[in-house]
Amino acid sequence: MRLVVKVGTSTLAHSTGKLNIRRMKSLCETLADLKNGGHEVLLVSSGAIGMGVGKLSLPVRPKDIPTKQAAAAVGQCELMYAYDRTFAEYGQTVAQLLLTGADFGHEDRLQNLKNTLNRLLELGVIPIINENDTVATEEIKVGDNDTLSALVAANVEATMLIILSDIDGLYTADPKKDNNAVRIERVEALTPEVMALAGGEGSSMGTGGMRTKLRAAEICMGAGVVAVIADGADPTVLYRLVEGESVGTRFEAKV
Repeated sequence: MRLVVKVGTSTLAHSTGKLNIRRMKSLCETLADLKNGGHEVLLVSSGAIGMGVGKLSLPVRPKDIPTKQAAAAVGQCELMYAYDRTFAEYGQTVAQLLLTGADFGHEDRLQNLKNTLNRLLELGVIPIINENDTVATEEIKVGDNDTLSALVAANVEATMLIILSDIDGLYTADPKKDNNAVRIERVEALTPEVMALAGGEGSSMGTGGMRTKLRAAEICMGAGVVAVIADGADPTVLYRLVEGESVGTRFEAKV
C-alpha cells in the first residue's frame, strides 16, 4: 500500500503546546514498522504553530498573522528535529516538504512535487509534509492540513489516506454533547445530510474540524483514494487499518 497519514496538532501535542513524546514515539515506531513491512509511507503533520506556541511560552494560539508565522517558524524547527531524531531510532530517513496551495495550482510546480515525492519514496525516505505557514498568505494557502493531506494523497495516487484525529470517526451527532450519538462506520456518498453532520471547528491548538475532514474525504473519493478518519490517541490503530479491519469511519473511493 501507499499510505498517506495525517496527524493533527491535538494528536501530537499536549494542550500546553508541548510535544506529546509518548504518542510521537508510538507514531514513528508504527510508521517505521509499516514501511519495513513493504508499505510506502507519507506523513502530513500539523503541529508547527502549536509547538511554536509552547516553545515561545505564549499563553494561547496567536490570532494575528505575524505572530502565527513566527510561531510556525520556531515550531517547525522543533517539530522536524523531533521527527528526525525519533525516526532515526528506527533506522528511517525523513525529508521535509513545506507546501502552499500554489504548489497544487501550477502545472509545472505540481509535476515537480510529484516527481520529488515519488523519488523520495523510491529512495526509501519518509516524506514529512506541512503547509508552509511562515510564508502562506490568504491567496496561496491551502488552509488546513486535512485538505493538504487529501491533495497529496490524490496526486501521489495513494491507496489510502488515514486522518488521525482526536475523534474516532464521523458520528450521527456530536458525541461530546449527545450520549446517543452513533459512529458511522462506512460512507459511500457525501450527501448533504452527511455533510451536515460536520459540526463546528476543531481544537484550540489546531485549525481543523470535522468539516475539513469531510472536504478531505470528498477530494480523496473523487480521486479514487479511500479515506479513513480514526482515533489518533493510539497510533497502532494504523496496523488494524492496513490489515483491513473496520476502524473509525471509512469513506469509499469512487471507481
